[in-house]
Amino acid sequence: MAKVQKTYTREFKEEAVRLAQTSGKPIAQIARELGISDSAIHGWRKELAEHGSDAFPGKGHQTELEEENRRLKRELERVQQERDILKKLRASFHENPNEISVY
Repeated sequence: MAKVQKTYTREFKEEAVRLAQTSGKPIAQIARELGISDSAIHGWRKELAEHGSDAFPGKGHQTELEEENRRLKRELERVQQERDILKKLRASFHENPNEISVY
């Protein structure tokens, strides 16, 4: 049976790290009280130290690079659609080069 990975909110992670830093309790005890592993708190503490306010991006808080990546993917899709339309138009012009369309 596959294990379902739990997801925690940014606020939960920040609070767990804050408790570990300020409560004076051992991380293992805090982890037991919160129902998580002590390695999770260690990992979250490391990520928060390395990335500061950009830590724990999740779905609702994306980093600038992730936002730019999404924007560029949308732009690429739009440009590819434009290219496909132009290819179809070009092909239709070459089918009957002597035909003149009147609108």
